[in-house]
Amino acid sequence: MRRCRHLTLFPLLSVLTGQVLAGEPVDVPVDLADLEARGAIVGTIHFDRTNVFDLSDPKENNRFFRLANRLHVVTRESTIGKQLLLRSGDTVSKRLADESERILRRNNYLHDAAIRVVRVENGVADLKVKTRDLWSLAPDISFSRSGGENRSRLGLEESNFLGRGQFLSFVRDEDVDRASTSVGFADRHLGRSWVSTALSYSHNSDGDSRAMSVVRPFYALDTRWSAGGYTHRDDREESLYALGMRAAEYRHKRAYDSLFAGWSRGLRNGRVRRWTAGFVYDDNRFSAVGTPQLPQAAPQDRKLVYPFVGLEYIEDNFETSRNHDQIDKTEDFLMGNRFVASVGWADLSFGADRNALVYSASASRGLGELNEDALFLLASASGRIESGNTVNSLFSLSARWYKTQSRKRLFYAAISGTAGHSLDLDNRVRLGGDTGLRGYPLRYQNGDSKLLLSVEQRYFTDWYLWRIARVGAAMFADAGRVWGSDPLVEPNQGWLMDVGFGLRFALTRSSSGKVIHADIAFPLNGDPSIDSVQFLLESRVSF
Repeated sequence: MRRCRHLTLFPLLSVLTGQVLAGEPVDVPVDLADLEARGAIVGTIHFDRTNVFDLSDPKENNRFFRLANRLHVVTRESTIGKQLLLRSGDTVSKRLADESERILRRNNYLHDAAIRVVRVENGVADLKVKTRDLWSLAPDISFSRSGGENRSRLGLEESNFLGRGQFLSFVRDEDVDRASTSVGFADRHLGRSWVSTALSYSHNSDGDSRAMSVVRPFYALDTRWSAGGYTHRDDREESLYALGMRAAEYRHKRAYDSLFAGWSRGLRNGRVRRWTAGFVYDDNRFSAVGTPQLPQAAPQDRKLVYPFVGLEYIEDNFETSRNHDQIDKTEDFLMGNRFVASVGWADLSFGADRNALVYSASASRGLGELNEDALFLLASASGRIESGNTVNSLFSLSARWYKTQSRKRLFYAAISGTAGHSLDLDNRVRLGGDTGLRGYPLRYQNGDSKLLLSVEQRYFTDWYLWRIARVGAAMFADAGRVWGSDPLVEPNQGWLMDVGFGLRFALTRSSSGKVIHADIAFPLNGDPSIDSVQFLLESRVSF
């Protein structure tokens, strides 16, 4: 009956955009907002699922790529369909189509996603969901060097098992802290639901770690409720660093459990408010390691057991762009305001080892236009209040500026500052090769506060290496310093600066979604023990 009412509103619809005749396939873009304003409804939803390589392109129609396509299981229609916020019979909604695209693009097994109108007849619009798969089963083999330390990784990962969107992994990692063997499983959509689950287990050279979560998230802006739980057990040896070298060690055992439920009135006038309530058990035990090789410096035990309430506020203002943090790939940016906060009360009567107010909050905002100048601001705060005193408090501010110079050139600048007070020993502020100061060793400086400034001139080339990696380049400079006492090093090194250059390789056929960085950085000051040239080879999630 619903469709019949719309049919009477659109008898022999001749033109929706001035070019599309009723009943004819659409050869030109149709404005979904126009269809929505006219009350059109969704008809048939078609799926155009492209394999990893486009064999209609002579550059990709070769023996190796044909074999790769045959071995790859293309994402199932049902896997894509259950993530759509639009269904046949619904009123056409540009907002829901745009949000469905963003949801699909969050899957690392898809390179891109787009929803288009393919046919309009008597107020009924047929849609096509176009996606391109990424190679999801692959050996996970990598070697990286950053801050003078090596990391190797050997394993096998499947991010789209049998085209169902499920994740399986078996990985062996070795880095400066430990060697570990881990297995994992994750499914964002159990059955046809929005319930996600994740399981992981890791056997480490210094302990074990296991985690499980079952969550129905606020998966869309108009979602009305959420609920779930998370549990984590971890036992490992941790180190404190001085000038990039391990200087002290301790054992850390953690038991963490949380349950929560959330509710919302949904999207109202372009804004969303979500309330969450739950309970957290967080027990951290510290001790000396069994066979010490370094001085012992164990933090104080902490056991926090508390109920909490939280609030999230989001404005529905998203933009898409290319060649910002990725190379030739659609990127989604939240330009509207977002605010998230939670507060809980740990009490001796709940089983905690202290009475404490536990709080966290963050706020972000995007300004400007992505195709010209765009500025992204973020502020966050977290900590505890115990006996009227602020403990383990961190307040951070950061800004990222993108200046688009052309389709192939972009200037990027970022500044971030963190101020800490009465920090737990296992939560020191760090600065070094692993936190943005690329010319220096990992964890080079430690303190209570820090400031870091980075600038980059980014280049996006048309070079498509073997049709599997887009190539970019960057010249960069970093400057930063820490403040506050470091119990292991005196004096503080003051301001540290570096310059460098490097190449970027964006893997366009792999579900890893990683960008390989090959950089050469030159520290401009620091203590005489560090190398005058730092070679960095690592994979990151962005440019």
